[in-house]
Amino acid sequence: MVDVNLSEEEQVEALKKWWKENGKSVAAGIIIGLGGVFGWQYWSQHQQNVAEQASLQFEQLTQSVAANVPASVNQAEALIASHQGSSYAVFAALNLAKVKYQQGDTSGARAQLQWVIDNGADPSLQQIARLRQARILLNEGLVDEAAAVIENAPMDNFRGDLAELRGDIALKRGDEVAARQAYGEALEYKVSNSALVQMKFDDLAAAE
Repeated sequence: MVDVNLSEEEQVEALKKWWKENGKSVAAGIIIGLGGVFGWQYWSQHQQNVAEQASLQFEQLTQSVAANVPASVNQAEALIASHQGSSYAVFAALNLAKVKYQQGDTSGARAQLQWVIDNGADPSLQQIARLRQARILLNEGLVDEAAAVIENAPMDNFRGDLAELRGDIALKRGDEVAARQAYGEALEYKVSNSALVQMKFDDLAAAE
C-alpha cells in the first residue's frame, strides 16, 4: 500500500507501481464480483420465469381435466417432462392418473401414481398416490398387491384412510373380524368418509 509519509510525487509513483503489480487481480476481482451479482439476478429471474410457466401449464391442465378434454393427457405429460423436480409435476401426474383411470387405462393410472410415490417430495401427496393405487388394485381383485402397497405406509394424517383400506382388504379376504377392527380404527382416526365407514362397521356388527 501507499506510505502516507511519502511526498505527493512519490505517492503517485508508488500508486503506479502498486497498480502495475496488483491492478489485474483487482480488476479481475471486480469483474468476478459483478459477474456473481448479475449471474445470481439472472438465475433468480430464470427460476421465476420457469415457475410462472409451470403454474400456467398446470392451470391449463386443470381446466382441461375438468372439461374432460382429450388433450389433457398430452398437457400433463408435457408438464411432467419439463418440470420434473416441481410440485406441479406431481399434481400433473395425479391428474394424469385420474384421466387414464377414467379412460379405462388402469395400468397407466397405476404407473403415474407409482411415479408420484417414487418422486414426490411431499409425504401427503405420496400417501394420496399410495391410497389411490391400492384402491385401484383392490377394485381389480388384486388383493395381495393392494395390501403390499400400503403395508409399510407411514402412520400420519391418513391413518384413518389407511385403516379403512385395510378393512376393505380384510373383507375381500373373508376376515370379517379383522375388517371390523380396521373400520373401528378408521373411525377413531378420523377417516375422510366417516359416514360410509360407519355403515361398513355397523353392517359387520349386525352380521355378528
